[in-house]
Amino acid sequence: MTSFKAPGKSLGPLGAEVAASVIAAASDFALVIDSGGVIRDLALTNEDLSRELAGGEGWVGRKWLETVAEDSRGKVEALMREVESRAAPRWRHINQGTPPGGSVPILCTAVRLGEAGRAVIFGRDLRPISDLQQRLVEAQQSVERDYTKLRQAETRYRLLFQISPEPVLILDAAAGRVLEMNPAAARLFGTTAKRLAGRPLTEALAPDSQEVLRLLLAGVRISGRSDEATVTLVEEGQEIGVTISPLRQEDSLTFLVRLAPARGELAPVPAKSKLLQAVEGAPDAFVVTDHEGRILDANAAFIDAAQLANEEQAVGQSLGRWLGRQGVELDVLLGALRQRGSVRLFATALQGELGTSTEVEVSAVSVREPGGRPCYGFAIRDVGLRLATGPGRSEPLRSVNQLTELIGRVPLKDLVREATDVIERLCIEAALQLTGDNRASAAEMLGLSRQSLYVKLRRYGLGDLGPENGDPEGALPQ
Repeated sequence: MTSFKAPGKSLGPLGAEVAASVIAAASDFALVIDSGGVIRDLALTNEDLSRELAGGEGWVGRKWLETVAEDSRGKVEALMREVESRAAPRWRHINQGTPPGGSVPILCTAVRLGEAGRAVIFGRDLRPISDLQQRLVEAQQSVERDYTKLRQAETRYRLLFQISPEPVLILDAAAGRVLEMNPAAARLFGTTAKRLAGRPLTEALAPDSQEVLRLLLAGVRISGRSDEATVTLVEEGQEIGVTISPLRQEDSLTFLVRLAPARGELAPVPAKSKLLQAVEGAPDAFVVTDHEGRILDANAAFIDAAQLANEEQAVGQSLGRWLGRQGVELDVLLGALRQRGSVRLFATALQGELGTSTEVEVSAVSVREPGGRPCYGFAIRDVGLRLATGPGRSEPLRSVNQLTELIGRVPLKDLVREATDVIERLCIEAALQLTGDNRASAAEMLGLSRQSLYVKLRRYGLGDLGPENGDPEGALPQ
């Protein structure tokens, strides 16, 4: 601790006003107390602290000990003893009481004033530091939670990697060295697997296949897209298919390598696989999504209709990016699937990446695996040609139920028009039924002229529109 060596000479005589200014400027909170610990004067230079402490109103004349929180009274007494013993001042954390019954953290120290038995309490507001500490604790807890989630995810994927029946390897992108290999891949390579760790994968291939793999690795490294080829193992001369996908981790690039028997060695295709092949080659688009509508798989017809280059551009994206006019059709479809399990002939539009729009009909079904969340299959058929060559809707809506099915599929103004037509038709049918099909009486009941009623009858296709009892000849407009 270093103090002034000649304060009388360097500072000169200081008056009370100057000393008060110096004390106030040196702290956020200053008290002048006597030998009994009674507050004789105070200064609050921090505006926020002054508002929190109500300007120290009512403090003058009270003991400082009475204005602090109960848990800080021992510290105040220790400060007072240090003043009496003229010990070196120490900073202590004091919780200063506030009018509503709370407290404010303040860092305090005491300095004795001459021989009069009085002392000055200097205080610094600790709230900014407390806020920083609180944010630091919250940030640390958030990091710990994220780290725990990351470790759990890593454990899950590590387990999947190990138990996967498909042979999988992780390669270093720069040199093609094997970094990791799952048990299925080790069984495929046989005795060669033991010496492959940390060695190039080409060492496990026949000489004529090594250059094929090098070119495949170089192509994936440059294009950043998955690619595949057929190579021959050096052991037993077995042909296998190799699919390489780029796997970027932070600033490094690795390759995910999947191995499978070459196409010529595949077993006969089961019946379900034949069905999947038929769906893949169907002229109608077919898409499988998860429970939130994100695409898991799509056939070639959908990729072509959505004007995409490959399936990878669709996987993981929301189907609503391409399906629907109003932006709510996918939500309507998913809601119906969750409630009913299937949807038939839902009319909407399919938007292409290049701006084209195609009228389509969608049929969908919900499939749930035991203990898992459902996934949804969407069959999407292009009906643009049918609508273009037809006269419009084949027949008018005849019931409220048919009208309800249009909600979410057509704009509100069209719904209102359709609703008006349905109500008008139902009213005319009811009037004809009540009057025994007497159109003159029905027109009077509805407040219409007979000519207007005939026009509406013709519009809705009601009755034979021939002369009838009670109608004059020639009343029907031609």
